[in-house]
Amino acid sequence: MEPALLQADQLPTWTALAPVLALAVTGLLLLVIDSIDPNDTRPTLLAGVGTVGALAALGLAGWFLSAGTGQPSTNGAITLYGDALIVDGMTLFFQALFASVTALVVVASYDYLRGRAYQAEFYALMLFAATGMALMAAANSLAVAFVALELASLPSYALVAFLKRDTGSVEAGLKYFLIGALSSAVFAFGISLVYAATGSLLLPDVYEALAGDLTGLTGVAGVGILMVAGGFAFKTASVPFHFWAPEAYEGAPAPVSGFLSSASKAAGFAVAFRVFVTGFPLEAGVDWVLLFQVLAVVTMTLGNFAAATQEEVKRMLAYSSIGHAGYALIGLAAFTGAAGGDVLGASMAHLLVYGFMNTGAFLFVALAEHWGVGRTFDDYAGLASKAPVASVAMSVFMFSLAGLPPFGGFFSKYFLFMGAVDAGFWWLAAVGAVNSALSLFYYSRVVKALWLDDAVSEFELGSTPTALYAAVVFAALATVLLLPGFGPVIETAQSAAAAIVP
Repeated sequence: MEPALLQADQLPTWTALAPVLALAVTGLLLLVIDSIDPNDTRPTLLAGVGTVGALAALGLAGWFLSAGTGQPSTNGAITLYGDALIVDGMTLFFQALFASVTALVVVASYDYLRGRAYQAEFYALMLFAATGMALMAAANSLAVAFVALELASLPSYALVAFLKRDTGSVEAGLKYFLIGALSSAVFAFGISLVYAATGSLLLPDVYEALAGDLTGLTGVAGVGILMVAGGFAFKTASVPFHFWAPEAYEGAPAPVSGFLSSASKAAGFAVAFRVFVTGFPLEAGVDWVLLFQVLAVVTMTLGNFAAATQEEVKRMLAYSSIGHAGYALIGLAAFTGAAGGDVLGASMAHLLVYGFMNTGAFLFVALAEHWGVGRTFDDYAGLASKAPVASVAMSVFMFSLAGLPPFGGFFSKYFLFMGAVDAGFWWLAAVGAVNSALSLFYYSRVVKALWLDDAVSEFELGSTPTALYAAVVFAALATVLLLPGFGPVIETAQSAAAAIVP
């Protein structure tokens, strides 16, 4: 027996959900603390509890992942509660991603929320949203996928509208809620149609039924699959359900924008990957690979062209996140069945790198807001002379998002595009490469403003928010270090993706 690690398969089966339970218990603990001390007189305690809970979930997910829990080396995936939940390599990979982003955002929010009311509720909502995302990654049933998506979405609506005296925040929350309610209805109706055609909500059973003779219900199943895809398009901010993203990200508190654009987007992809790969065969009454090819091209192109026309940094990042959703869709757009694990794994690895670099970029915007710096590119002019370390970090985020070496975003895009080429979809990789080159235009505008442009007015930054600054620097270090450490990341992601391919 290995002395360093207790083998996860020696534990009770339910402990495979430990990362989810850690996030949920932390959220509940924050509410208990708030009920005892409702006046937010201990912000350090609240932020500390939230951070420890997120790091505990990260540690548990990382331990299980390294120990081979739910993977072929240890007797395969673990299923629970009538096979409604599944814990395998993909589940743990995404749970580690969600926990990492949550910990970063909670730390950064300590300074951002200073002097504001309802801090305990803010942290609790964030932990509950992360719990829903972790459950989305473990969903092995369409019913669980829907419930988990709602558990992640409902706290997110409140987080976007958290600045109750800010009309922009409230308006953004309302728009997000209304479009979310519409997409949830579409998603639920799609699930009902799939159930009508197959008689089951469990993904393996749905796959088996769709692969067999549907006795005239092929059209019903096809419409259901299209509507399910629409529900996922909302969660991932993909066309045509992308309208909420720029408004929500611009109006929300900047740490919330980073959380939603990174963790929430990755959660949508986590459940979409599992539902379509393990639940819907390639010949399931509708060519869903072709559907995602169209979505990928339109989403990345619209997102990048819209981002190039923006004058506000936060809104530019919002549209660029739509473009990155298009890149991640390549995982499904280039899926070819048994050999599709590599491109799917590359998409997972890109989402991990994206989680750090995009969250870091929004946290830099939060830092600028804390200092009273304006929202436009011109307002950022000369900021590097006042905050060189943070400006270096922002430059790392911008170049990594654009896919330039030697940053993590370069390798993640390289493997993603090469996966599409190897699958025979070279034109998809070409469109992605052209869009990535276009993105360098607007990302470099931020770097140019920070380092080359002269400040349009004098400004004093005041005190340095230590926690927020540390979160920005850590995200930059992670983005840089993911390049030499990308080998284990892509191997883990591809092996986890290959394990779920029927």
